[in-house]
Amino acid sequence: MKTIKTIIQTEFKIVSILCIVSSFSIFLLLFRMKLTHTNYYLFLVWNLFLAGVPYAISTYLNTIKKPNIIYLLSICFFWLLFIPNAPYIITDLFHLKYSSQQLIWLDTLVIVAFAITGMLLFLKSVYTMETIFKTYVKKPIVTFSLPFLFIIIGFGVYLGRFLRFNSWEIINKPMSIIKPILDIITQPNLHQKAWQFTFIFGLFLWIGYEVFKRFIKLES
Repeated sequence: MKTIKTIIQTEFKIVSILCIVSSFSIFLLLFRMKLTHTNYYLFLVWNLFLAGVPYAISTYLNTIKKPNIIYLLSICFFWLLFIPNAPYIITDLFHLKYSSQQLIWLDTLVIVAFAITGMLLFLKSVYTMETIFKTYVKKPIVTFSLPFLFIIIGFGVYLGRFLRFNSWEIINKPMSIIKPILDIITQPNLHQKAWQFTFIFGLFLWIGYEVFKRFIKLES
């Protein structure tokens, strides 16, 4: 209870904004469901829930004063597994190819609304984790490591979107995911699309994050 109270006090404004944009996203989805009498985009709610997991992890970790380094790294491992789920929602725009011309405007708004919410969760979560690690590691090292983090996240999004892997499969089905990863890493010429997506999407996330940080500093 004390942890929940601390989170509410420190993250009240952020949580309020996230609740508003999440509610609006769900409202658009419900409107589409009512209009079309289908629940095709209902999976976006689950994707948004998964996007909230890394935010919850980073926010929780931020409430712990000087956690044990092993405990910290364990939590960070699970955070890294789930963080690709947040920007992953952007790739749900692929589903627009199944939309009719009459509804493509609404479908676009629905997916974009969920994607924006996912990106807000993503940016805030990464920012919190960067702040935490700067208390343990020298700031230049953390700053230098960020581009590599976004490449890893971009690769995670690729695994989810194109190879259809889930975050928890690294735990319950490790071999099913390790082999494709090794193939992509050891045979880059045969997996050019994987690397193209990974680097371009990672670059997109990195630039978006740097812009996000500039806005926070201006606001401060």
